[in-house]
Amino acid sequence: MAGLFSFGARSLNLSNIQVMGVLNVTPDSFSDGGKFTSLTSAIAQAEKMISQGASIIDVGGESTRPGAAAVSIQEELDRVCPVVEQISARFDTVMSVDTSTPEVMVESIGLGAGLINDVRAFARPGAIEAVKYSSVALCAMHMQGSPSSMQNSPGYYDVVEEIQDFFREITADMVSQGIKRDRIIIDPGFGFGKTLQHNMQILNNISQFNQLGFPVLVGLSRKSMFAEILNKPVGERLFGSVSGAVIAAHQGAKIIRAHDVQETKDAMRVVDAVNRFDS
Repeated sequence: MAGLFSFGARSLNLSNIQVMGVLNVTPDSFSDGGKFTSLTSAIAQAEKMISQGASIIDVGGESTRPGAAAVSIQEELDRVCPVVEQISARFDTVMSVDTSTPEVMVESIGLGAGLINDVRAFARPGAIEAVKYSSVALCAMHMQGSPSSMQNSPGYYDVVEEIQDFFREITADMVSQGIKRDRIIIDPGFGFGKTLQHNMQILNNISQFNQLGFPVLVGLSRKSMFAEILNKPVGERLFGSVSGAVIAAHQGAKIIRAHDVQETKDAMRVVDAVNRFDS
């Protein structure tokens, strides 16, 4: 899993932990909804995060917070595609698109996206077909239920084992449909159909997911799990988010998805230095 990993036309060295900057071009995302809905503000934020050390920019046009409203295909295309096109043309960075919509996948790949980050793990009809013949990386995330209902009493007999079983099944299915294993990244899906206890069990067992043979991406940034632990609003969860990122990265997570890029990048440099010393 360490070494160069291909994201379409670009590659990143996953021997070092990579930071993915979050860019929500939505009016209703839980943390930064409405801040980057104009093309100008979105490009400026991308430039800022790249300058702070983000090697991947993850653009999302559909909020997947608990209870989020559905977005039409055309609206998601209108939000995402101009941003992907401009960032791909202006910056030497991996463009990721956070989408479950096959039409958005196809258009984004054509505009230069190197990663499709799907919270529904390519389960929508047409999703695998949309990415199958490209060379982009594919991140499949675990979610119990759907965004509208996922936090309504989620339950597991063993959350870590069940998520591992999910990834074994979904990645085998992807490979059977023609997706090469070396294109796949997995994300255990913090906060997506999980209680605080489930999230803590996952965080304490990131190393177990490494055993599946795919790079692990984690998205902990500013999530409600830190509100429950720290009793702080979304804008005051920086230290909790970075602490969680350090715990995940030290156990082998390769990509950290973050709103606060500079602080997360500094922390990942420390983890990388520790890992080099250990080796």
